[in-house]
Amino acid sequence: MRRCLFVAILGMASITFQAQEQKVKKSKDSVETLNEVIISAKVLLGSKFEVENRTGSAYYLSSEELKEHRYTNINRVLGQVPGVNFYEEDGFGLRPNISLRGTSPERSSKITLMEDGVLIAPAPYSAPAAYYFPSVARMEAVEILKGSSQIQYGPNTTGGAINFISSQIPTDFSGSLFANYGSFNTSNLHAKAGNSHKNIGYLVEYQNYRSDGFKDLDSGGDTGFNKDDIVAKFRVNTNPDAKVGQALDLKFQYSDETSDETYLGLTENDFNENPFRRYSGSQKDQMNADHLQLMATHTLSFSDYFRITTTGYLNEFSRNWYKLNDVVSAEGKVGISNLLDNPSNFPDAFAIVTGRINSGANALILKNNNREYVSKGVQTKLDYHWTTGNVFHDIEVGLRYHYDEEDRFQWVDAYNINNGIMNLTTAGTPGTDANRISNAKALATFAMYRIKFNNWTFTPGIRYENITLAQEDFGKNDVTRSGTDLKTKENKVDIFIPGVGFNYKFDNRVSLFGGVHKGFSPPGNSTGEDPEESINYELGSRFNVAGLQGELVGFYNDYSNLLGSDLAATGGTGTLEQFNAGEVEVKGIEFLLNYDLLERRSSQFRLPLNISYTYTNTEFQNSFASGEGIWGEINAGDEMPYIPNHQFNVGIGLEHSKFSVNLNGRYMGEFRTMAGSGDISNNERVDSNFIIDVAANYHLTSYLSFTGNVINALDNEYAVARVPSGLRPGHPFGAYLGLNFQF
Repeated sequence: MRRCLFVAILGMASITFQAQEQKVKKSKDSVETLNEVIISAKVLLGSKFEVENRTGSAYYLSSEELKEHRYTNINRVLGQVPGVNFYEEDGFGLRPNISLRGTSPERSSKITLMEDGVLIAPAPYSAPAAYYFPSVARMEAVEILKGSSQIQYGPNTTGGAINFISSQIPTDFSGSLFANYGSFNTSNLHAKAGNSHKNIGYLVEYQNYRSDGFKDLDSGGDTGFNKDDIVAKFRVNTNPDAKVGQALDLKFQYSDETSDETYLGLTENDFNENPFRRYSGSQKDQMNADHLQLMATHTLSFSDYFRITTTGYLNEFSRNWYKLNDVVSAEGKVGISNLLDNPSNFPDAFAIVTGRINSGANALILKNNNREYVSKGVQTKLDYHWTTGNVFHDIEVGLRYHYDEEDRFQWVDAYNINNGIMNLTTAGTPGTDANRISNAKALATFAMYRIKFNNWTFTPGIRYENITLAQEDFGKNDVTRSGTDLKTKENKVDIFIPGVGFNYKFDNRVSLFGGVHKGFSPPGNSTGEDPEESINYELGSRFNVAGLQGELVGFYNDYSNLLGSDLAATGGTGTLEQFNAGEVEVKGIEFLLNYDLLERRSSQFRLPLNISYTYTNTEFQNSFASGEGIWGEINAGDEMPYIPNHQFNVGIGLEHSKFSVNLNGRYMGEFRTMAGSGDISNNERVDSNFIIDVAANYHLTSYLSFTGNVINALDNEYAVARVPSGLRPGHPFGAYLGLNFQF
């Protein structure tokens, strides 16, 4: 399935257009007013200034912040942002499970994920589970938008959107080379260089991230991964003094990944004895994947106040996660999730998985989860702003036509195990497990108007989504897809999504903001299945008083229909069928505080302190059975699974022009793995943990710096999840040294 890189590069000849825009030029007579609006399609926010003046809650992680710890794990990057919930899986952040304000976190499928303003999930409408995730280590900034007036970014509008801003073409010839190495033979190599001239610009970039892994296979072997990323950008533009400015930006991105990852975790007893053990039955498990992105942007600037940007994009993602799925013994056939939840009920099957006994033929069933994804479309955005007297106006109108599909062509192989070593006994036939194509066609448009007068800003807006979701299931007996046993499904959605936000600045130190908007996520392709819908409210304040900068926000999401998904990643059967979870209330508090302890005390040193806290409360309003045991039996008053009530992050650093030292501590509260209320039973709980990371940078010259990182400095052993199957550990103590050369 791995696409030849040479072929992928040739594919640039058929590149389609995708927008990457620049910030609007500032008018000399109204700089402050125009700074309120950043005309750009590849960014949501663009700067911390824009965050401070939004009518909804938002967070902007700058390049400088990303370089403090140089995290390669997106979970650790987002851990400092209030309102972000997640649970880990592999310890390296390869396939994160992210939630914004209590949305279902499984495979980040209920939030809008973008790279440079373009949907980046493999199939955002028809199969949104994010088995591909951009490498955060190559990003220049990360934007998180929550709350009101996010109707610009869909299809998921309940919790919010995350946009990754990739490396930009520099204005002058420059580049960098970063390399580090450390525990578990883990290394990260990142190199880039680029330049701009009067009418052209370019950037080339390469990243390799690899590790042997921190888990120990009973049968021996690596439990790590190897991931490559290549990015190339090219821009051609008119002269800077052209009456009508135009620019065409092309982007090519290719990545491939081989990871020895598994769905197979550990039983409670084995985890307590050695959380980093891996059973012999997972020795053949491996993910192979490649991703191709082609984008082009045409920017048409009529003036400093009026711009149209048109974007075409093509994303292709192929992956085959080859992994243990079932065990066959004298006790019958049992799935690995049920086996690890109840090992005493299946002693023979468990002995086979652990390699303690030799098995007969076809005892271990491994599934080729072979899938190909396509996501493509064209989007355009018009942005125009003007002033009438002392009133500032801005209008954005956007349109996107999008198509995506997931092609499942899967099969199973069977193995025996002798002396702890697995041997293939029956090779399956491709297409005899899952053999279907799901697709979606979506027309989305939005209009948002911003008006600012005196100390008030209002942003009313509306989004429209017209979606057709369909599936062709060819069945397990028609591997040639002749259509002899074809079953089809189709579901249509036609919906308006309104929202309005406000911001009132008491003065330059304190502001009040809030809003209300409709939350929406697309349903599945079963006829008549309802979408996820909610009404979401927020009210907050930003402040900058006596050097204390921060934000306090309260939010309330009132779901009329929450959707759950049957994902193997959460212990389900893996059909991806969605089910109605009924009425749910999600409410919480987000708090953020920044303060330089040496402000006004030292001109050479900074001692920044950063604190964030998130409280999230979830409650089902009705009783039902989720089906397939995914969430279990739901009773009114139960809490949602996978969402902790409390999260806390504190960071402190000592910064000088020659060096910096940063310490970050994160507390993750306990959470349920099945819906419930009251005290959490041991077998349905992931305990709380507190993890400290340390990073240091020493600048030898203006060109060369040395870096050091320690992950989990206290070497805590802790669980991060009980899914996909069994308990899974977090990253143990890891130390890494590196250097950064820039020119």
